[in-house]
Amino acid sequence: MNFSTKIYPLTDFVTEEDITAKNTVTYYYEGICPKTGVNLQLPRTILAEKVALSLCRQLKNTSFHTVKGKMLGVLIVKDKQGKLGMIKAFSGLLNGKKDVDGWVSQISSNSMIALAENLTLKQLDSIKQEILILESLALRQDYENLKLEYQRQWQNLKAIHSQRKQIRDKRRVFADYIQENPILLLIILELLIISLNHQAKEAKLVYLLLRDSDITTLTDGLQQESRRDDWQRRTLKHQWQEKLNPLESQVNGANQQIRQLKQQRKELSKQLQAQMQTAYTITNFAGDSLSVGRLLGKTFIPTGTGDCCAPKLLHYASTHHLQPVAMAEFWWGESSPNGEKVEGNFYPACLDRCQPLMGFLLSGLPNFTARVKEESIPIIYEDEWLLVVNKPEGLLSVSGRGSQNFDSVESRFRQIATAKSNFQFTTVHRLDQDTSGILILAKTKETYIHLSQQFEQRRVKKIYEAILKGLISIEEGVIDLPLWSNPLTRPRQKVNYLHGKPSVTYFEVISRKNQETRLRLKPLTGRTHQLRVHCLEGLGFPIKGDRLYDDKGDNNKRLYLHAKEITFIHPHTQQLLNLKTITPF
Repeated sequence: MNFSTKIYPLTDFVTEEDITAKNTVTYYYEGICPKTGVNLQLPRTILAEKVALSLCRQLKNTSFHTVKGKMLGVLIVKDKQGKLGMIKAFSGLLNGKKDVDGWVSQISSNSMIALAENLTLKQLDSIKQEILILESLALRQDYENLKLEYQRQWQNLKAIHSQRKQIRDKRRVFADYIQENPILLLIILELLIISLNHQAKEAKLVYLLLRDSDITTLTDGLQQESRRDDWQRRTLKHQWQEKLNPLESQVNGANQQIRQLKQQRKELSKQLQAQMQTAYTITNFAGDSLSVGRLLGKTFIPTGTGDCCAPKLLHYASTHHLQPVAMAEFWWGESSPNGEKVEGNFYPACLDRCQPLMGFLLSGLPNFTARVKEESIPIIYEDEWLLVVNKPEGLLSVSGRGSQNFDSVESRFRQIATAKSNFQFTTVHRLDQDTSGILILAKTKETYIHLSQQFEQRRVKKIYEAILKGLISIEEGVIDLPLWSNPLTRPRQKVNYLHGKPSVTYFEVISRKNQETRLRLKPLTGRTHQLRVHCLEGLGFPIKGDRLYDDKGDNNKRLYLHAKEITFIHPHTQQLLNLKTITPF
């Protein structure tokens, strides 16, 4: 087979032994055929992953090694003679270019529409940068700091005034009682005379003072004290308003600009959607061609629809008479800022832009059968009600919000269940994608409910093992720091005493070596990223390999955090189960 510049022999990336090995599936790209309603699938296999990782290694020796972060994809294909090859694609632009030699090009579109789209995208990017600048103005933090200081002083002054008021109230009660009971005045005089040892001069002075005192004068004095406190509060409020009002005005002005920019962005996005309605025409393996607008049948189409790896690869294969065998999409370059995308990790078709096209793109493909990679997830315990596995690091526990089609423990075992049984595996709890260790899946609804209640009632005991990037001096203790998820910096969690939820972790040092500390961690609560934040903020060092919370950077391939042991009550036998794994680091 004579390969074109965009089709490569598999032997450029893997060995013949790899090519002829068992065709093991790790994930399925899938979608519903719009004509037949049949669920169509295209696998990601071990072979496709090996080709992708080999491509990663080769790219390190090219000009693309400086790419900040980009989703890439490979598609293993067969030609009409049945010979295997590989084509590759990138999402969006690569080094600012939409067409790069050796890579699948963008899906062709009307040149004038494409030009208009590029201009609109530049405008949208400019608006995005303006919004980011306005949202990160230093004066916002200054304003918040001043507000906190004002609130602190205001609360302190209120506490002082509250104490004074209590004293005044008691004095008013006493004055009222004296007015109603004048005989009490004589008793007080006698007691004072006695206390002064009958010294005539002092006794006479006290007598005259009390005799001539005016209860009204006393009451007026109390009112003056009350007015003085009120004046003090108003003065404090006025002083702080003079400081806060100019900043508040600037913050409000910035917020108004943001609202206007977002409105502009909304209008431009509508304009872009209208352009995209007719810009891209996609062809599938049944020979059908439709524009993205007609295909999705929506007035709103996410920016970049049709520019991702999967649509590019499948469209190219269908229009060049190539039969897809397996596909893999993976991240190349620097990790994404939120830590979700990591170099060398594999991901599915993106939910918003590619998944809606998948059913149409796969239409016309022959059925593909392959063995599911069940052996890649070790099973610790299994019976007819539940399954406990040793989740590898880098694999999601469950396909969650915003990434429903990610490869996960739950999705893999559900694939197995579809082929073998009627079990509907459901993950009972979660481990972070980068955390390895014990994970429980329920096979029945009743089991899931029972185990979930144990977790909610904190009857499940978990033990983790971790390595910190530093030496701590204490041997054991408790970290009690409330955690809060700032909507602006998700998925990062932070310590926040005002809004945070109670979060408690017990820790114990196992060993110290090479300027690192190995810990045993027992979370008493189960907050997101609890152990990672508690180690950083409570012990002063991040967990080794933590790309999300280690601001100094970390080149380790994995997070050194492992869920080593779990203890819970079996939901049906009522026996106490204690399950353990070996820490892999």
